[in-house]
Amino acid sequence: MDHAQEHETRAVPDRCDVDEPHLEVVELARRAIGDTTQAERLAELFKVLGDPTRVRILQALDAHTLCVCDIAQALLMTQSAISHQLRVLRQARLVRARREGRSVFYELDDDHVSQMFKRGLEHVLE
Repeated sequence: MDHAQEHETRAVPDRCDVDEPHLEVVELARRAIGDTTQAERLAELFKVLGDPTRVRILQALDAHTLCVCDIAQALLMTQSAISHQLRVLRQARLVRARREGRSVFYELDDDHVSQMFKRGLEHVLE
């Protein structure tokens, strides 16, 4: 954001000078908001994504399916610490696991997770 944009953002007040809502668009906004349960579930998803370690795990898994020991090595963390974070990601349905012999491999749950992750990264890099 350049100086002119920053100044413009600060100059816009946070509230209207009048208290006359635009009823047609208010109704559209109410429909778009959905129910409280939806909002709570989405907020929980963003909480899960609010941890840098979990984001780094998702970045690694977006590149390739990895076993727990590979993820631990890539992030320079213990398998125990990674397992804890993977449990949180699995409960949020962001990753899925499969056992092959003595190894447990993880991958992103589906393409939606990959797309959501990539869109978030695009936004951050703008």
